[in-house]
Formats: sequence, structure tokens, C-alpha cells
Amino acid sequence: MNPLKSPPLPRAIDHGLANCEVCGKMTQVLARRCPRCGTALHLRKPASLQRTVALLVAACVLYLPANMLPIMTISELGNVMASTILEGMVEFWHRQAYPIAIVIFVASIMIPIVKIVALVWLCAAAAGKVRPSPHILGRIYWFTELLGRWSMVDIFVVSILVALVQFGAYMTVTPGPGALAFAGVVVLTMFAAMSFDPRLLWDRLEEMNATERPQPDTDHE
Repeated sequence: MNPLKSPPLPRAIDHGLANCEVCGKMTQVLARRCPRCGTALHLRKPASLQRTVALLVAACVLYLPANMLPIMTISELGNVMASTILEGMVEFWHRQAYPIAIVIFVASIMIPIVKIVALVWLCAAAAGKVRPSPHILGRIYWFTELLGRWSMVDIFVVSILVALVQFGAYMTVTPGPGALAFAGVVVLTMFAAMSFDPRLLWDRLEEMNATERPQPDTDHE
């Protein structure tokens, strides 16, 4: 039998079964609440796409001041210099602090953009605007979850740098408002990833596959 022609596998949603988001117990959704922990049951996360898109829009709004406002202020021998993310990266590069400069570029510039683009693409796939293969969908969602674990790396770098430099007598570093805006971007993208229900992707694929399956011929001569 050709595996591409095999019938779709049964799903929990087709039997009215909901998976508790807290303890993982499978229960009939008609029960409304999990019998183990009392959490409200839903077949899918309520308004998942709407909440994800709203959080992504808010993250994009904060991304502009996060890159335009100073993320740290460096005071050296009476000279005070406020640096944005990009300026701070260039400054560390000129000071030959290459690992810190690379970490700031990857975590502050590349990762937020890639994560926002990936989440927008996943939302478009769940809404039926694009139709990728299931393998690509799984890879992109896994990659989005992986990026979320490294989104605050540069904030930790700035914090450690502030703590270390304060011991010096000639140079001090203090965090700026850009760090707060960037932390907001990170938190919003994390909540966006959490609010997105990946099961919507498979539901959309099932719907598209169902419409493409040839209907049985019921006409008889």
C-alpha cells in the first residue's frame, strides 16, 4: 500500500479528548475541567493565533526603541558614552572583546529577528496562507523553541559586565533604557511562542489534505 494514500490517523480531537496543559491527563472535553488538577480543558488553546499575532506586533513595536535607545552607558576617565546595541557591539569589537561583540550581535540582532519571522511564518501556515511540508513545520517550530532559550544572553552579558567593571577605578558601565526595551521584546516573543498552539498547524494540514482527497464516485450507470 502506498503510504501517501493511506487514510489519516485518528486524532484525539475527533473523539472529543483534550490534553490537560498542566498535568497532561487526557480527558473528555465535556468534563470542562481536568479531574486531576482542576485546570480548564480546551481542545485547542483559545484565540491562539490572535494572541500570538498581538504579542508579535507589540514585540515589533518595542524592537525599534530597543535598538535606538542606549543599552548601556560607559564612563571612562570622565568621558561618558551612551551606546546602543549596535554601537556597543562595535565598541567591544574595537576593544578586541570579540566574544562579547559576537554574542551581542547574535543574541540582540539576529535571534529576535529570526524568531519573529519564524513565528509570523508559523501563524501564516496555521491560517492557511502558506502550505509547507510537515517536516519543515516541525523543524521551524523546534528551532523557534530553541531560540527562546538563548534570547536573554546579551542581557546577562551586560549584567555581568556591569558587575565586573564596577570593580575598576577608571571605567564604569551602567545599563540603559534600551536594555529594558529589549527585555520587553524577549518577554513578548517568549509569550508569543507559548501562546501559539502547534496543533493548529496539523489541523490545517488535515483540512487541506481532506479537500485534495478524491471523493468516492457515487454515480451508478
